[in-house]
Amino acid sequence: MDHIKIYQCVDFEKNGKRIRIEGPVSPSDIEQLTMHKDLDAFRRPKDQQEALAEIAGLPEGRIILARDEDVIVGYVTFHYPDEMENWSQANMEDLIELGAIEVADDYRQYGIGKRLIKLAFDKGQLENVIVFTTEYYWHWDLQGSGLSVWDYRKMMEKLMQSVDMVWYATDDPEISSHPANCLMVRIGKDVPLPSIEQFDRLRFRQRFMY
Repeated sequence: MDHIKIYQCVDFEKNGKRIRIEGPVSPSDIEQLTMHKDLDAFRRPKDQQEALAEIAGLPEGRIILARDEDVIVGYVTFHYPDEMENWSQANMEDLIELGAIEVADDYRQYGIGKRLIKLAFDKGQLENVIVFTTEYYWHWDLQGSGLSVWDYRKMMEKLMQSVDMVWYATDDPEISSHPANCLMVRIGKDVPLPSIEQFDRLRFRQRFMY
């Protein structure tokens, strides 16, 4: 399958800071930068930087970065679902997970999250795939944001809706384990009907197992 990657970069200024949004970037691009110390939601910053470089090197992988000069202050990842996840069971070539989005604390007021994912979808790069993201409340920075579980979910839904991702029902056990968890999906306009039907069967695996 053809995974379209068109590098783009956009600079913007806010509160005296000049931020660059760019991607998809290469592993070497990532390795030449420094990870902001607050980007530790998933693992230590240096380890996460290595993980980003690894994803960037995958045929389907794409990393969109936000950086302040040579410091990475935010990123979003796209890749095939992990083989341990239910979403990988169908081995679909046109099913891509928006796996992680993270912005350093001091930069969260700049609208970086929305800029990151909008650039990822720009120029029709993801029209031939189904992009999904699984939102789990235990990954959310409730303490740092000061938001309730439900307000944080509304914020994440609004963010994903900025690129036309919408809520989809599912019986996936992890998502169903808490009412705040949710599945957000965007089906590209060039995705064939058989892939959409296959994804529907994945969303309701419990139903089709009986």
